[in-house]
Amino acid sequence: MSAATATPAPTYAGGRPGAGRRVLGGIVRNLLVLLVLVAFMFPIFMILMTSFKSRADALAVPPVWIFSPTVSNYTDVFKLYPFAAYLRNSVLVATLSTLLALIIGIPAAYALARFRFRGVNHVQFWILSVRMTPAIAAIIPLFILFRRFGLTNSIIGLVLIYLTTSLPFIVWMLTRFFEDIPRELEEASLVEGSTWFGAMTKIAIPLARPGIAATAIFTFIFSWNEFLFALILTSTEKSQTMPVAVTLFIRETGIEWGYMTAVAVIMMIPTAILTLLAQRHLVQGLTMGALK
Repeated sequence: MSAATATPAPTYAGGRPGAGRRVLGGIVRNLLVLLVLVAFMFPIFMILMTSFKSRADALAVPPVWIFSPTVSNYTDVFKLYPFAAYLRNSVLVATLSTLLALIIGIPAAYALARFRFRGVNHVQFWILSVRMTPAIAAIIPLFILFRRFGLTNSIIGLVLIYLTTSLPFIVWMLTRFFEDIPRELEEASLVEGSTWFGAMTKIAIPLARPGIAATAIFTFIFSWNEFLFALILTSTEKSQTMPVAVTLFIRETGIEWGYMTAVAVIMMIPTAILTLLAQRHLVQGLTMGALK
């Protein structure tokens, strides 16, 4: 037997050095993710649960966790109030303002990303500064202007104001996405006889589609949830949107929590469906440009 007998290596949990620490670290990370998920989802869960409570259960203190669910809150908001009109107005305003902003914003962003001219950086900052302006600072001049041109209490007026406020965001976001696309692809198309418009529609826009989808979703959500402009510029059911209509349930005698939460759930459904349908593009758009 040799004098230099090899000493057996110590064994560790899992058969590899540090395996136990990695397992423990993974468990801690999963618990932290679960806690964050619970913190974010709990308000939504409470809204959903309250929307199925009766008025007595919704006002109970402490909250009632076991109750007989009812759908009367959902049916009553459409029977007792013109919420079908409010819902139609919200869909029209959010959809039209988003589509118009994309139609105008995509060529503008592409031009700023591809054509270098004197003062281009100043133009980009000026566009962004419009978005940075507080809405409350512009609401009175806009109300006077809209009243003079007869645009108050109209869907067209809301579409125009949302278009104005969304366009700087779309231009600023899409400019970054177009800048990340290699110019060589479009230059090769130009050599083959295409125009800049053809290069934009056939090369740049398809490649930037994830970024466009992400930007469109954020723009739609902004228009869907906007409250201040809709509150000041509308006063009748023919033009009021869902966020403004929710204030109908704030009364002198108290807040109708059942009705309010039912409308809140209805308002969440379109944005949730839109986000799920465009989930793949949304994730790609949010990470687009992170790596060169």
